Amino acid sequence: MSHKAKFGKMRRIIAMSKKEARQMMRDPSSIALGIVLPLLLILLFGYGLSLDAHHVPVAVVMEDHSPSAQSVFGAFAGSRYFQPRAVNSMVQANRLLTAGTVDGIIRMRHNFSRNLRAGHANIQFTTNSIDANRARLIENYASGVVSGWLAQRELTHGQQYYQPVTIQQQIWFNRSMDSRYFLVPGLLVLIMTLIGALMTALVVAREWERGTFESLFATPVQPGEIVISKIIPYFCLGMVGLAVAVTAARILFQVPIRGSLPVLILVSALYLLVALGMGLLISTRTKNQFIASQAALLLTFLPAMMLSGFIFDIRSMPPAIQAITYVLPARYFVALLQTLFLAGDIWSVILPNAAVLVLMAIIFLGLTRRLTVKRLA
Repeated sequence: MSHKAKFGKMRRIIAMSKKEARQMMRDPSSIALGIVLPLLLILLFGYGLSLDAHHVPVAVVMEDHSPSAQSVFGAFAGSRYFQPRAVNSMVQANRLLTAGTVDGIIRMRHNFSRNLRAGHANIQFTTNSIDANRARLIENYASGVVSGWLAQRELTHGQQYYQPVTIQQQIWFNRSMDSRYFLVPGLLVLIMTLIGALMTALVVAREWERGTFESLFATPVQPGEIVISKIIPYFCLGMVGLAVAVTAARILFQVPIRGSLPVLILVSALYLLVALGMGLLISTRTKNQFIASQAALLLTFLPAMMLSGFIFDIRSMPPAIQAITYVLPARYFVALLQTLFLAGDIWSVILPNAAVLVLMAIIFLGLTRRLTVKRLA
């Protein structure tokens, strides 16, 4: 290609990109999706969604009113995880549990203090297990409170209690055990998917409906130039959305970024290119806004939310579903985000996942260009 042809190609790409950017800026929905929606998602998921259990209401039945039983009640009252409520009998406690007023029952039988001195006391704990995951979480918290109470009692009274196994706990990557540190980075996947795939699919499909693409076919513009000019404005909008989301994550929720910020920007740009390629591919195949929106939701947004590891652990899924996740770009981006935010620059994780995103970007953008060639023919 001659220098004059290259210059002409660059001029056409810049001109079409400017036209696309002006059209995007005149559309309020584009600004809402690219800037306002990321902030709203961060606020809604960050403040509204939590996998932790705090201030869990529990009924405490103290059939034994000894100082030891009272100190157990004090241990639960002093924990940020529980909100204990003293009741007179198991009948009353069961009534509260059935009504949903409390999520658990702590029972110390009448012989609790005597058995404690003998070294074989037990505390009965009953949970509402309609939500099995929450019930397991509450049980673990209760075990932690009792273990802490025993340790404190040993220090105060100098009395040893028989425990066949002692667990020495070490916590990596999320010492505060705050689920928002896990959820907020994953939100970037949803934001990039919405901006890259859903928004691009809708806008380009609208142009197919209005006949704008047919007008372009009568010009010297090449298919590759059309694809590039569509990518540039929405890529820039997606990076603005990324900046808004990362800033909100740091300022509002104090989520650490233990990895390199340039690496985070780079891998986010890679995933955004993949999402843009998927959105363009969907719109090229459908040419209809309604169908494009449904296809983008089913093929990009819902898998990114349900099957990427953003909320649900992939290793807990059935083997067939685990196999499906390997073809989802969001799976690799979630792994990258969680590593860069919470663990650091772990190159054994970053490089393979980034390589998969590069490959997927090439595939989706290449398919989009090829299908555009077929439409022009």
